[in-house]
Amino acid sequence: MTKKITLTVNGERISGDVEPRMHLADFLRERLRLTSIHLGCEHGVCGACTIFINGEPARSCIALAASLDGADIRTLEGMKDDPLMVQIKESFHQEHGLQCGFCTPGMLVSSWDLLNRKGKIDETQIRCDMSGNLCRCTGYQGIVRSIKAVADTLPEKE
Repeated sequence: MTKKITLTVNGERISGDVEPRMHLADFLRERLRLTSIHLGCEHGVCGACTIFINGEPARSCIALAASLDGADIRTLEGMKDDPLMVQIKESFHQEHGLQCGFCTPGMLVSSWDLLNRKGKIDETQIRCDMSGNLCRCTGYQGIVRSIKAVADTLPEKE
């Protein structure tokens, strides 16, 4: 038994049939070939699958596609021309904020959300707010430096 859903994914309306227990991450990766969604823990803990659902950061590995009919989905692929994301990606490159790259898409999406909401923030705030995204190999120093470098260019927000 399948359910027909329609989503807006990165600005494009997409329809498809999904099994009731199909996770959004699987739908996006397998059906739409949006490979920036990485599946790490598949329990919503590691953050590798972080995307935006209706404008809010969410773990796509624990979101059921069938329950999201009508939702607006934005993945890293849909942010390629966003000026803040371009700046974040460049900073991750310059500050060595990535190593194997497995956690990177989730880190980029989460850091975009953090910087977009809070603007200029300090290292302590970055470490606290990014603690929901796990990295296996960088030791986080480069990631924090990358986000801080961009934060330092932004205005403070309330």
